[in-house]
Amino acid sequence: MTLLIDARNLVKRYRDRIAVSDVSLSVAPGEVVAVIGPNGAGKSTTLEMILRLRSRDGGEVRYGCAEPRREIGVQLQSTPFFPGLTAAENLRVFAAFYGRRLSRAETDELLVRCRLQHAARTEASRLSGGEQKRLAIAVALVHQPRALFLDEPTAALDPRARHEIRTLIRELAQGGTAVVFTSHDMEEVGRLADRVVLIVNGRVWAEGAPQELLERHGAASLDELYLNLTAEEAV
Repeated sequence: MTLLIDARNLVKRYRDRIAVSDVSLSVAPGEVVAVIGPNGAGKSTTLEMILRLRSRDGGEVRYGCAEPRREIGVQLQSTPFFPGLTAAENLRVFAAFYGRRLSRAETDELLVRCRLQHAARTEASRLSGGEQKRLAIAVALVHQPRALFLDEPTAALDPRARHEIRTLIRELAQGGTAVVFTSHDMEEVGRLADRVVLIVNGRVWAEGAPQELLERHGAASLDELYLNLTAEEAV
């Protein structure tokens, strides 16, 4: 199987504390991988090392693409849109950072893809929470990445906005884009993920397809599985 990203045995230390210990994570084209775990478990640090946003103290990351920075997109929980610029104008500015000049047709196509065609001329700061999340994903797609990292893409959104973003993620994966996302919503994880990676105390405690994990650990739901596997962490 061809991998777009193959991280092996990642380690991150902060003085005498080990934040990430021997974590491995891979993703293939068209695959949706959910990275879950308690706050402070090492999820963000792991992804930041993979994205070269944070140095690593051990392990290696191999990329199945020639220029990772140009072929990987990232949506953070909070995207600093340019004040005073519309949704369409923000897309064109972010595209310029990647050396791309979005045409009017390309901008409109991306807005339609992210269900924002109605907001093309609306100032980004005036968009609703769900619209801003979709615009953040659109920004992450301006350079047509082969892999996309999403940090809690539906957190604090209403049911309609969550549904629209989940639909977009499925469409991206069906088109061959690899998607890695973090979430605390186990229902969302079950609906979207082909594979789940649970990180606790800086280590991978469980990994596999959602149904496979439920059967392996004798759990009736992902919520139950999560609570069972993180019980020691809560003590």
